[in-house]
Amino acid sequence: MEKVCVVGLGYIGLPTASLLATKGFRVHGVDVNAQAVETINRGEIHIYEPDLDVLVKSAVHSGNLKASMDPEEADVFVLAVPTPFKEGHVPDLSYIEAATRAISSYIKAGDLVILESTSPVGTTEAIAQWLRELRPDLKVPGQVYLAHCPERVLPGQILRELIDNDRIVGGIDLASAERACLFYQSFVKGQILLTSARTAELAKLTENAFRDVNIAFANELSLICERLDVNVWELIDLANRHPRVSILQPGPGVGGHCIAVDPWFIVDSAPEEARLIRTARYVNDGKPFHVLRKIKEKAERFRRPVIALLGLSFKADIDDLRESPALEIVRHLASDEVGELYVVEPHIAALPASLACYDGVHFADMRQAIQAADIVVLLVNHRAFAFVDREILKEKIVIDTRGIWR
Repeated sequence: MEKVCVVGLGYIGLPTASLLATKGFRVHGVDVNAQAVETINRGEIHIYEPDLDVLVKSAVHSGNLKASMDPEEADVFVLAVPTPFKEGHVPDLSYIEAATRAISSYIKAGDLVILESTSPVGTTEAIAQWLRELRPDLKVPGQVYLAHCPERVLPGQILRELIDNDRIVGGIDLASAERACLFYQSFVKGQILLTSARTAELAKLTENAFRDVNIAFANELSLICERLDVNVWELIDLANRHPRVSILQPGPGVGGHCIAVDPWFIVDSAPEEARLIRTARYVNDGKPFHVLRKIKEKAERFRRPVIALLGLSFKADIDDLRESPALEIVRHLASDEVGELYVVEPHIAALPASLACYDGVHFADMRQAIQAADIVVLLVNHRAFAFVDREILKEKIVIDTRGIWR
């Protein structure tokens, strides 16, 4: 296993590809985004992750990493492509199928194919079936090893966690699991846990659904406290003093490529049984609209209010806007023309296209936005926002959805 082809050079694929390259593998990265391919081949990055720029530069300059829009023959194929859902929260496997078709003509006997994309139960089996149809000359499994190894990393700490975290490896058969285990043992310090492909798929979905359910409890608690005129942050602090209670912190909703999406894969697979998981999704999906209503209520006091909106990413101290409730809130305010919007996001260089198309939406620094604002809304608990002058805030209407100014 000397050459690896990584399909999908996004938030998981690029860190994985560059890490493997610095560990001595010859890595061929594949992406459908021509601009991303060109950027990577210059030794630069098109996404932000701490220290990723240094790692990619080192990997490319060593000659071990190159990017292309087309696959090549390899010993190991890693699929790290998106798995969104379609209308009605139905899983969309089109990216995985396209990636499978793209690599099918390059696969040879003895190769290992690994699906890292978070996927509904049965997806690895679907890949096996697609490969059988595309390559009837190869026995899958048998001549081709096939496994699912879901990524389990935290944005902002990806490079460390790719090495340190335990990995679940689910094979389409035992031989595939063992083959994939050998591959991950070459660069992972954490424990490699072998299981079936279906169990590995559900394990990753379970991890994210667990988080989603617990966040929904905190978000629902915040709504209850608002109704009963109780400070939810103080309440949670007090309740968490119990030795067996650990309530999470509420916020404006749930975002990201995992927690806001993956529980729906369980609901789709077992709709009658996944009642709690479904309800948690409804609670968390509804929270941005509750925040939106609060902002609009405060805005009614002004003819045309100036609103400072702090944060767009889906969590603190990263640039990732995927499924971000903060972005959704700002987009609704812009489309409803609620007021003059000053948007602050220190981790990106400009407004995203979904906001830049609106008049009355300005990209601003924190001081400028707060000084100009009638209403200040904290949407993301970036570290930079913790140091706001509280005296200035006393003159403003403040909506703190994260509790850092409590």
